[in-house]
Amino acid sequence: MFVHADGGTETISRHIYGHFSEHLGRCIYGGFWVGEDSPIPNTGGIRNDVVEALRKIRIPNLRWPGGCFADEYHWMDGIGPAGRRPKMVNTHWGGVTEDNRFGTHEFMDLVELLGTNAYISG
Repeated sequence: MFVHADGGTETISRHIYGHFSEHLGRCIYGGFWVGEDSPIPNTGGIRNDVVEALRKIRIPNLRWPGGCFADEYHWMDGIGPAGRRPKMVNTHWGGVTEDNRFGTHEFMDLVELLGTNAYISG
């Protein structure tokens, strides 16, 4: 088999190298999100070291709220004052209660800090 990589006319989309974030384990809480009152350096509750690391690798997009969790999540539950957002039980990842402190609004802040595109799954 011979592959002539220089003979193609199509461009491979950079978006195949996108990343995802999901509400499982410590990906969100303790990962991207520590809250504004955390002693960990942050911007609006989003960890500065995580933002810096992801900016270095120039991710083309960030998918959220993830895979299975997206089946239950409604984007409107993650906007407005954090203390007034509805709580929900994440039945896919151990039945933990999600309080929506990291919601739609914070995700959009995150992609802005990263300088990347949002990929909102649902």
